[in-house]
Amino acid sequence: MKTLIFAGSNRNDSLNRKLAQEIHSKLSGSTLLELRDYPMPLYDGDLEARAGLPETARQFRQILREHDTVVIASPEYNGFFPALLKNVIDWATRPEAGESHSVAFRGKQVILVSASPGPGGGRRGLVQLTEQLETIGAKVMKTIAVPKALSADLQLTAAEVAEALVAEEQPA
Repeated sequence: MKTLIFAGSNRNDSLNRKLAQEIHSKLSGSTLLELRDYPMPLYDGDLEARAGLPETARQFRQILREHDTVVIASPEYNGFFPALLKNVIDWATRPEAGESHSVAFRGKQVILVSASPGPGGGRRGLVQLTEQLETIGAKVMKTIAVPKALSADLQLTAAEVAEALVAEEQPA
């Protein structure tokens, strides 16, 4: 099983980027992707009609398609997942010639995690993100919110995510 891991934040000191990195360190063979390496303009149907998919969106879609499982570490902004992540999802769901909508996400197994210094741990954003991903055909296997997150919490959460993914690989 090939696992792709990324954070829904580009902020250097983001707890969720740290959490994504920690999960990657616990999950051998996983791929850690930085969204900042795939900058995409705000989704605009007119831009898409004129110029097609941005090359960075094509590259991201290809990497997504090469993986069976996706782990997203997403912060919560004002009760929702961040605009950066929504924009990436919007571009990644756009079909190219001969494809159906959302093909890059359809059938993907997804684990969602969020770390926050606050008491909710980003749980509200994970609810919204779950709804978004299930709408486009992904299967959200698990959501984990880490309230009042500290470095030790991130390590424990990373181990829990790694264990959940390894358990998925084992025959029942």
